[in-house]
Amino acid sequence: MIFVDASFFIAALNKKDEWHEDAGELLPLIKKEEKLTSHLILSESVTLTGGLFGGKKGVILFNYILDNHEVVYPDKDLSFRAMETFLKYDGTLSFADSVSVEIMHDWEIDKIVSFDSDFDKVDGITRIH
Repeated sequence: MIFVDASFFIAALNKKDEWHEDAGELLPLIKKEEKLTSHLILSESVTLTGGLFGGKKGVILFNYILDNHEVVYPDKDLSFRAMETFLKYDGTLSFADSVSVEIMHDWEIDKIVSFDSDFDKVDGITRIH
């Protein structure tokens, strides 16, 4: 199983994104994997897509993610654990990324497809990019 970050979804959709070609090369590789993401990543991805390309494209991405990814919805406990991770990295890892890290720990996932180099500082996680 692999965790999918918002940066991947945005790069895959946005031809002007610096990582667009790389995302296209990764897509066939991760199609074979079971994919997991979080509600925060879903929200961020749909919001950015809607802002860049309009609401209809945001809905298409929303449906794609729900149809092809397990989505974890953060609860209070997860949020508090993510805040501990956020503090551990002194705010240099965003709260949403901290939630992603905690979900990855919970699901025993060690790979994330992301163009966000902040994940490189997290021990036990390999960023696929």
